[in-house]
Amino acid sequence: MIGPLLPPAVVAVETFGDVPGESPFPGEADLISGAVESRRREFVTARRCAREALRRLGFPPGPIRSGPRREPLWPAGVTGSITHCAGYRAAAVARHADLTGLGIDAEPHEPLPADVTGMVIRPEEQAALARLTRSAPGTHWDRLLFSAKESVYKAWFPLTGRWLGFEEASLEFDPAAGAFTARLLVPGTRLDGGPPLRVLHGRYAVTADLVATVVVVAAGR
Repeated sequence: MIGPLLPPAVVAVETFGDVPGESPFPGEADLISGAVESRRREFVTARRCAREALRRLGFPPGPIRSGPRREPLWPAGVTGSITHCAGYRAAAVARHADLTGLGIDAEPHEPLPADVTGMVIRPEEQAALARLTRSAPGTHWDRLLFSAKESVYKAWFPLTGRWLGFEEASLEFDPAAGAFTARLLVPGTRLDGGPPLRVLHGRYAVTADLVATVVVVAAGR
């Protein structure tokens, strides 16, 4: 589902189920110590997807630790992203020579909870979502917006080292292209000295059960 949304330089691995009783990879068990069983399963499966993606990129298997905001820590020279939700786990990786930023996200294709919408949707986005809902009522645009902002954040954080709130990005969808544009409303100064992040571009897909979004930042951008 996510693979077709990504450029050829990205290696993506996805699965729609877990392996019963699968153990954490050596060096990762402490990251989910005390976690509930559902959290353990999604972590173990998603990390397995990530290791397989790295293997296809030429890297040996090893633990994928987490950073201060639970972001996966990739081998030197690699950018990547992991996502998991009910019934779906996926990981995507690429070399820095090809991409400097990458974010993926998947969510159940259902309405966003009412107590979350106010934290996620900006006023101008609310008006745009209403128009989209009138023209394409079969899509839960509020959930798609949430997923897109998750992908934006996952691409943003490793490049800037800073939090990005839902209200700090304004999104516009292009249904004809299956794409979206995120205008960043805070300074996007990068840790690597690259051009500041001002606008990020992404793609999306919708099925009966899932929505998926991706954001990529090309090398030199």
